[in-house]
Amino acid sequence: MMHFLRSSAVAFVAALFVTSAYAEDAWETIAPGGETSCALGTPYTFHARRADPEKVVVFFNGGGACWAGQTCDPSVDPTTYVPSAQMGHNDPRNHKGIFDLGNPANPVSGWSMVFVSYCTGDVHLGGIDRAYTKPDGSEITIRHRGHTNAHAALNWMKENFGSAKEILVAGSSAGAVASPIYAGVVAKTHPDATVRHLGDGAGGYGAENVSTLLDAWDLTNSLPDWAIGQNMEKGFTGLYLNAIAVFPDIAFAQYDAAHDRVQIQFSQALGGSSDLLSQLTENHETISSAADSFQNYTAGGAEHTILRAPYLYSYSVNGTSFVDWLSTLVSGNEPATISCIESEVGCAHAPL
Repeated sequence: MMHFLRSSAVAFVAALFVTSAYAEDAWETIAPGGETSCALGTPYTFHARRADPEKVVVFFNGGGACWAGQTCDPSVDPTTYVPSAQMGHNDPRNHKGIFDLGNPANPVSGWSMVFVSYCTGDVHLGGIDRAYTKPDGSEITIRHRGHTNAHAALNWMKENFGSAKEILVAGSSAGAVASPIYAGVVAKTHPDATVRHLGDGAGGYGAENVSTLLDAWDLTNSLPDWAIGQNMEKGFTGLYLNAIAVFPDIAFAQYDAAHDRVQIQFSQALGGSSDLLSQLTENHETISSAADSFQNYTAGGAEHTILRAPYLYSYSVNGTSFVDWLSTLVSGNEPATISCIESEVGCAHAPL
């Protein structure tokens, strides 16, 4: 779901501070102002790419989480969240996968895009400025304004792509947690569009201690009325169940790696199990029982997320490449559920 910046992620840490010049820039950067803010008070910005106005990808970026003094203190190493929209990680120009716009195999290369940057440590859903006591005894105030920031981007999307007929609501890591909620929000604001959904790299969390996060981020006061109450005891899976109950026409889908190291680390930090594959299986069964159209692609290995990665174009499980599976999803057809459990090589290694 979210990024632990450990020694195995040195390259990722460096990438957070990348700045680049682009001769032909397909992206524009929007600073919505108002009440938007990143965690430490720096300005919030998001990015957009204008292409086919009737086909739009709205992508919720990942970048960690914080919910206590230890995790929210930016001086603690390793940090567990990205606190600034200006970091390279929050720039789609620095990513591959679906953001590799020149790749002819990219099934959404011709779509307009809204890249919702993430810098609030609250899976894009928080609605409170909260003071935490840091390990040294001092206090730090974190602006958990994910809800405000996300809606600023969605309002811009409505104003600029209001005639969209096909919309893919996707998210990676922390963005994947929020993605079923925002799929519902988008369906409400674009009633004439066909909305599809894909959560990337956050499907394996149990319900253990999720209530701690809900309280820290004040989600019960920021989530839509239809998203709270029933099923919330099921943790993040409950967000899917509540969205499915209200928006049965949305095609919901998930991608995960069976041994995703980041999901395992965060699950353990929240007091959950390290047996990610078993939790994935349980969560998939729970969601499938509520939505016959729910599909998932479970790859082997420990890599975290795929939508921003170059291996989006090379991963294949049991003869079905992920890029072909994604192409089927965005074309409006129903892809088959794919699982490394059923493959000859199993789930221990990343697929080639």
